[in-house]
Amino acid sequence: MEDAPGRGRADGVVDEYLCRRPAAPLRPYVARYFGYRQAGVPPGLHRGLPSPYLTLILTLDDRLTVAGHPDPRQRPGRYDTLLGGLHAAPALIAHEGRQSGVQIAIGPLGARTLLGLPAGELARTDVPADAVLGRYAAELRDRLREARTWEERFAVLDRLLPRLLVPGREAPREVVHTWGRLLSSGGTLTVAELAAGTGWSTRHLTARFRDEIGLSPKTAARVIRFDRARRLLRARAAALAAGGPGGGPSSATGGLGLADVAAACGYFDQSHLAREFRALAGSAPSHWLAREAHGEFRNVQADRAAGTEEWEGQGLIANG
Repeated sequence: MEDAPGRGRADGVVDEYLCRRPAAPLRPYVARYFGYRQAGVPPGLHRGLPSPYLTLILTLDDRLTVAGHPDPRQRPGRYDTLLGGLHAAPALIAHEGRQSGVQIAIGPLGARTLLGLPAGELARTDVPADAVLGRYAAELRDRLREARTWEERFAVLDRLLPRLLVPGREAPREVVHTWGRLLSSGGTLTVAELAAGTGWSTRHLTARFRDEIGLSPKTAARVIRFDRARRLLRARAAALAAGGPGGGPSSATGGLGLADVAAACGYFDQSHLAREFRALAGSAPSHWLAREAHGEFRNVQADRAAGTEEWEGQGLIANG
């Protein structure tokens, strides 16, 4: 493979991470591509955190080792390809000092058109991608492994993924409307407010939304709110590490303005933000940032390069 030099390659360590938007025909369904490769780094156990995306991972070399799934009833496993639905608990991903692959972030409303099934059928679970895509998953992985650079791999995705698209399999209009309102509000609307825009009762909306998306509207709102908060905290920590006093995020959490982040993201107060982090990330915000500063999350978590921009590629077919 002929990729651009990775960070620290001079001392034998490879740490590459690239983010790209897909080609225009895929953007209503796919938010981002992420390419990652690490070698020569300490073995690690990383957390895959809840987000508003389904995850499709196609490994390039070593298999992906999932030491703990969002659903604790699912046994640990190793995967050449993995497809995971929305979840409200972290996954644990282990590696022995090297890992590489491509991750594709899929909006849940794009699941029917791209994957042929509602996102709800994959909720809280991880499966080999061929369980949904058949032999096409192996073919796609083979083409990625044959490519010599990240740009070539992203071009492979742009060329081959549109073959999966089958228009006309969109989610119910009321669910599309509700998902769009959740995203645009940052997860701050109540179920009653969401139902008022559909003509459905809160009970009916909750059932239909869960069937389609995989989470209830209330849980989806929590995930969206959490995702926004952690991206904002990460961006503030990076800014402090680059130019603020005291060095990295672990020593600068006092300057992160956790109360301001809580207010901006729709939490009642800083304590509410901390409780949600413990529930969804497994630790308080300051501890999460401290672990990230030491490299715990340098893996397939799909937003290291995505910054704090709003969600794209969420299958917002009927929202415009």
